[in-house]
Amino acid sequence: MTEVPQQRVRGLGDRMTEAPEWYTQAIATEAELGEILVHGARIATRSWGAPGGEGIVLVHGGAAHARWWDHIAPLLAAQHRVVALDLSGHGDSDYRPSYGLDLWAEEVLAAADGFDSPPTIVGHSLGGMVTLRAAALAGDRLNGVIIIDTPVSQAPPEQIAARDKLAFGPKRRYPTREDAMAHFRPVPPQPILSYVEEYIALNSVRESDEGEPGWVWKFDPLVFSRPPVITDEVLTRLACWVAFFRAENGMIDPAMERIIYDGLGRVAPVIEIPKAGHHVMLDQPLALVTGIRTLLGVWEHSLPLQ
Repeated sequence: MTEVPQQRVRGLGDRMTEAPEWYTQAIATEAELGEILVHGARIATRSWGAPGGEGIVLVHGGAAHARWWDHIAPLLAAQHRVVALDLSGHGDSDYRPSYGLDLWAEEVLAAADGFDSPPTIVGHSLGGMVTLRAAALAGDRLNGVIIIDTPVSQAPPEQIAARDKLAFGPKRRYPTREDAMAHFRPVPPQPILSYVEEYIALNSVRESDEGEPGWVWKFDPLVFSRPPVITDEVLTRLACWVAFFRAENGMIDPAMERIIYDGLGRVAPVIEIPKAGHHVMLDQPLALVTGIRTLLGVWEHSLPLQ
């Protein structure tokens, strides 16, 4: 079974908070674990829903992992096969000597194989950059892409924090899992639902298998060594449906919104999610699910792209 921690509110001592029923049911929905091999690296996947059929692939942001989607994916899986992957250097996937958008895009496209019809890829932050690159490489194999609060004209916030030495430095060992979890913070900072924070933090650390015992973050700090770049080749009209979600309190300002709209041929809507911070799945998960479901329904009943 999926590990469900006792929920607590950080900073309020022993005061407890009860997660809503929809959330506890979602994370109690067991995922099918799998892996694919891409250019010599083992890529871990988590899947929900019946095999085949219409597919959705979920792509996390920098320093995150597939389990950021554990409370989102089951709400999309009633009529879809949903697959979330750990990009190399993240989560339970293998590390590589180096990383880049093209390599990560190939991992996403490998995860998108095996559906009965072209799937939709949903990418957040850095994962949105990866998703755009995947669509540029193979948009004719996709139904569409949904990009969540990805700042296309600048580095994603995790990359900026690493560059400025504000976060994501060399691996640090913590004596206990609880101590490591207590240091979990979203980048950029924002209020998030306490029960979601607890679950994500719990699954973001592992026991160290190098040198001294302790607990470490799962991501490879090397993923931040080379900033990803969105080129004109990526931000162009693509051979599939495209939509952007803009968090009201996120990273996309009106100037960047115009760059996105113009760059994608003025056919990709930019949809605002009210009250959301950059990490939409951590503070407005139901609004995010509603937005994804709505777009999929609209695209299903629209004329094919010309």
